[in-house]
Amino acid sequence: MLQAVVSAVRLPDVRQRILFTLGMLLIFRLIAHIPVPNVDAESLRALQEALQENQLAQLLNIFAGGALQNLSVAAMGVYPYITATIIMQLLQPLIPALQELSKEGEQGRIKLNRYQMWLTVPLAFLQAYGQTLALENSIGGSGQSLFRTPFDLFGNFLPTLTVLVTMVAGTMVLVWLGEQINERGIGQGVSVIIFAGIVTGVPQLVIQGLQISQTGFEQTVGIIAFLLIGLLTIVGIVVIQEGQRRIPVQYAKRVRGNRVYGGQSSHIPMKVNMAGMIPLIFAQSIIIFPGIVASWFYRPGGEGIGNAIAGFFFTTFNPSGSGGGIVYILLLFLLVVGFTYFYTLVLFGQQDIPNMLQRNGGFIPGIRPGKRTEEYLTRMLNRVTLAGALFLGLIAILPFITQSITGVQIGLGSTALLIVVGVAIDTMRQLESQLVMRNYEGFLSR
Repeated sequence: MLQAVVSAVRLPDVRQRILFTLGMLLIFRLIAHIPVPNVDAESLRALQEALQENQLAQLLNIFAGGALQNLSVAAMGVYPYITATIIMQLLQPLIPALQELSKEGEQGRIKLNRYQMWLTVPLAFLQAYGQTLALENSIGGSGQSLFRTPFDLFGNFLPTLTVLVTMVAGTMVLVWLGEQINERGIGQGVSVIIFAGIVTGVPQLVIQGLQISQTGFEQTVGIIAFLLIGLLTIVGIVVIQEGQRRIPVQYAKRVRGNRVYGGQSSHIPMKVNMAGMIPLIFAQSIIIFPGIVASWFYRPGGEGIGNAIAGFFFTTFNPSGSGGGIVYILLLFLLVVGFTYFYTLVLFGQQDIPNMLQRNGGFIPGIRPGKRTEEYLTRMLNRVTLAGALFLGLIAILPFITQSITGVQIGLGSTALLIVVGVAIDTMRQLESQLVMRNYEGFLSR
């Protein structure tokens, strides 16, 4: 791997792509330290202390590269864009017009990306308002406000709108940086930006986790156990991400004029984790939504039935809530497993493999083309996905298990680890493909 990196740096065009990617990430880090307008410095310090006690806020802060605790213009990261991507993928099988666009090649992809961008803007406004309001309420018990002018869309419309517009603009700039990385850099742009945000926050999380852990011999044993579990998790992620079931495919011979086509043997690579990290993000977004809504109405120490109901939802759907614990973990596991199956079936249906095989004269040995092939592939997909779904479910709840075993409270969840490992593998694969392409060019030029 190191030799491949050295070889890549020696090639001028590949080196330029690497440097361009690093330059875009540097711009991202600069943007992450630009605060939104009208923010109050004293309240911002109170917010940073409040975030350390909220595991959900810590997770969002990790994905945003620390921009959330700084209340930066990039506090939302690129997650409104990811949400829009998931929605567009789920709508394609349901809306015939979108399904037709997905089959029109490059032009259809460009149109779908345009619709995705349009959808990102209203989603970003909604997330900016909900997220900022939740942060405002998190320090509201101390009588403080995050802004010099209170955050109120109805009472202080223009100052509040200014905050929302700057946060949405920050998200769209990050999405634009990701597209520039796609075109002129190395790696999948949006994923690389998320990767950079996670990696940037790791040292601070480790230091905080060690500071609040137990001391002495127990701390040493806990840290060693934590490192071992982390290494095993990385190995498991690599194995599952790269694992696949190869379905053999045979192509019939076809004679056209004086030439014979087909007759080759191939395979369909059916990945164990075809859905990637999307089910984790989707499940966590769903399960934290009731807690976020409840936080808008819940006041610790308050009275009344409404406050009691809000408090129940706030503690139940909060991983650190006193009444949440087991319920939160079980719901998260079941949601991840369910969404993994659902999203895998959506992606598999969009590929339309049975009809594609039939059009190209391909068939699975021993299986009739058409309906029988579709049933066979669906059955194999369900079997293979079972391992991937259970693994993703375990990855989702692994931080809680690790914390209870080791006593080390480091806010780097397995979801973030899955993203880091997946992006690293994908980036190295793209570097390898760049090297192979250059080697082929050098061979042909002789």
